[in-house]
Amino acid sequence: MKITSEFKEFAMKGNVVDMAVGVIIGTAFGKIISSLVANVITPPIGMAIGGVRFTELVCQLGINAETGEPVVLRYGLFLQALFDFLIIALVLFMAIRMLNKLKKPAAPAAPASPPRQEVLLQEIRDLLANR
Repeated sequence: MKITSEFKEFAMKGNVVDMAVGVIIGTAFGKIISSLVANVITPPIGMAIGGVRFTELVCQLGINAETGEPVVLRYGLFLQALFDFLIIALVLFMAIRMLNKLKKPAAPAAPASPPRQEVLLQEIRDLLANR
């Protein structure tokens, strides 16, 4: 019974729940960005450089002697992953930058002036000190 209650206490801590939500949202965000890169950004770049599809870029290194299949270096998939990373990093940078602008620190409050009674008492004290 003790292990169950300890596990429940651990699982219900705010940090664990917040982290789980962050991982889930991060996974979904990653899928959205990957789709943005693969379906929206990469095709125009490919067209601009002559209709190239990055995922199909390969370099044949030779032929496998045992199977007869070509041995290829799929550098296009690496380029696609690199573009994904750069765009995700840029989007995160912009999102964090925007959040930081929204969370501008409040201007320090002006020191509250002392109550009128204190001001009058200070003036009286100063007048008596000058005598």
